[in-house]
Amino acid sequence: MDWTLELVTVPVADLDQAITFYRDQVGFALDHEIRNEWMQAAQLTPRGSGCSILVDARPGDDKMSAGSVRGLQLVVADAHAAREELVGRGIEADEISVIDPRDGGTLFGFRDPDGNAWIVQQIAARAEKPLIPRD
Repeated sequence: MDWTLELVTVPVADLDQAITFYRDQVGFALDHEIRNEWMQAAQLTPRGSGCSILVDARPGDDKMSAGSVRGLQLVVADAHAAREELVGRGIEADEISVIDPRDGGTLFGFRDPDGNAWIVQQIAARAEKPLIPRD
């Protein structure tokens, strides 16, 4: 039986600000959004990913605090190009760190406006062997 991870919730304070950040600055595709008396959320998917995020701005005591998520990880074929792209879109990104010279050991981080923390990991092999085949 396959078990696939396809959605991760990212708690935010302001849905419009989160959509603008993830869609317009990071470059995720906005799949859909919903606003009603029970929910204020949007689903966005990184290009080439089989997993989406749900930015969740609903009020209530039963949700995670906005900005409380740490360690979400994106994988790219070229960390330097990815960092340059994000910085060019106005995102403050950490400097690149090489913690291991082997493929997978080059990383940098950034945060969304609420403080949710992301890590971007370089796996150069993804350029030739993406997890999800390209059209």
